[in-house]
Amino acid sequence: MIIVIGEILFDVYPKAKRLGGAPFNFAYHLKHLGFPVRFISRIGLDDNGGKILDRISIAGFDPNDIQRDDSRPTGTVQVQLDREGIPTFDIVAPVAYDYIEFLPNIHPKVIKRADLLYFGTLAQRADHGFKQIQKFLDHKPPQARAFYDINLRPGCYSKEVILASLHHTDILKLNLDELEACRRIIGSDQKKSLFIREMIAAYSLHTVALTKGGEGSELHTIQAISRSATTPIERAVDTVGAGDAYAAMLAVGILKRWPPKKSLSMASAFASRICTIEGAIPETEEFYAPLRRQIHIGG
Repeated sequence: MIIVIGEILFDVYPKAKRLGGAPFNFAYHLKHLGFPVRFISRIGLDDNGGKILDRISIAGFDPNDIQRDDSRPTGTVQVQLDREGIPTFDIVAPVAYDYIEFLPNIHPKVIKRADLLYFGTLAQRADHGFKQIQKFLDHKPPQARAFYDINLRPGCYSKEVILASLHHTDILKLNLDELEACRRIIGSDQKKSLFIREMIAAYSLHTVALTKGGEGSELHTIQAISRSATTPIERAVDTVGAGDAYAAMLAVGILKRWPPKKSLSMASAFASRICTIEGAIPETEEFYAPLRRQIHIGG
């Protein structure tokens, strides 16, 4: 079982509104790739919240895992794209997902079943969210791996959140800018690879995935470093959600115990494929069909 905790929201474009949020995108991909997923979040008692409940029910998620907030709105993000499809975000606060609650009569039983527990940084930006997400992580069973997709957004993270989260982390995914932010926060002057090795040792990390845009990506473990080039994109539309797609396929590789090179190439290919559609979530089941066959037949 994969347990995903964090934000679900609407990305509001100049001419459209699309369902998003990195944890939801991650959960959605894995659900449609054929894995059992529980997605825990919080939405408002508003029109956007109602639409989200409809969408997640259709997608096969349990709506009982989505908390309702009667005093705060469902999350939204204003998205602007440049000429190359690169997004900038204006993230509204405070919103319902800032107040996700750890429910002691429910969530320990849910988390006990986890093979993988995914979380990020944005839902921890408020003090309440930080304390509650950390409670989820405190209950992670020994057999489960915690996947921290750091996803740092300007003004939405702190040193305290990052350091506390790293102490719970087994698998860390970040990009070059986020790596530099971690280096400043931790206070290291080591070069990239040596700093990652330093983090692996300090926080007992199993895997660090570093994405480098057009320069490809890397998987770091205590034993080795594996590298892969970026998969060329045909007819790119935008890059929204590419990192979440990469994270989802990386999780597949870890769960299926693929060799690092295969995990990297599959993650890169899936991220590039997401760039050929508008937004982060495909509109049809057919998008996933060849990938499901490749994953579950190919092993």
